[in-house]
Amino acid sequence: MLRFVPLLALLAACETAPDQEQQLAAAEKTVLASHDSLMAQMDQLYELRQRLAKAAPADTMAAGRHRRALLGAENGMMFWMHRYRRPADTVAAPRRLAYYAAQQERIDSVRRLFQSSQDSARRLLGAAPALPSTTAP
Repeated sequence: MLRFVPLLALLAACETAPDQEQQLAAAEKTVLASHDSLMAQMDQLYELRQRLAKAAPADTMAAGRHRRALLGAENGMMFWMHRYRRPADTVAAPRRLAYYAAQQERIDSVRRLFQSSQDSARRLLGAAPALPSTTAP
């Protein structure tokens, strides 16, 4: 029985502390919450792209650039989603925390793409003349 005491002490030391587990859970939750908030905006990207395609802006080249920027933001999100992998529980806690920190930086970058592309598209649409009405009286 005494032979197993050092083994038990070693196993106890290897376990992740509850504080660390809470940090890991919070870090993962923050990354996924950022993802979820951006996913809620995906329809807006599509809608703005469609509005730019239908609008008659004075500068069609600018409209094309803005549509590509919106598409780039959407592609950035897809790129992030396809590469995100939750680290296995067997990975050391500091490495998992570093992974979540890196993923947070990446999803924040995607957020900036979302914001800048939407803001600039809305500005262009606000400056575009209204479409002529196709309904007859």
